[in-house]
Amino acid sequence: MFNFLRSAPSQPQMTLKDVMAKVASGDIVLVDVREKAELLASGTAKGAIHIPVSLIAVKADPKGPDFDKRFKDKTVAVFCASGGRSGMAVQALQRLGYPAVNLGGFGAWVQAGGPVTRV
Repeated sequence: MFNFLRSAPSQPQMTLKDVMAKVASGDIVLVDVREKAELLASGTAKGAIHIPVSLIAVKADPKGPDFDKRFKDKTVAVFCASGGRSGMAVQALQRLGYPAVNLGGFGAWVQAGGPVTRV
């Protein structure tokens, strides 16, 4: 109820270029939390896994039966269409103990020269 009183956990400081390099080397998990229809319309960042924001806590919980092992011991970078949903996903990931960073919207990825794949 009083979440605004808690100090926010610090997010790793990374540029989009840093994230692109870490995705390419496998050092970071890149997650697209948009809905499937959005991915079909615009594509997604190359190397991103698709987990809608509504499922992120289920898939990232190492104690849960639906844990996605790609999260194990990784920093997570998250994006959506404009940054709102990815912000919610980062909060959920941080509650689970992950270092997580909100990249904002998919357009920022594209503007920074990030590779895109069609779904």
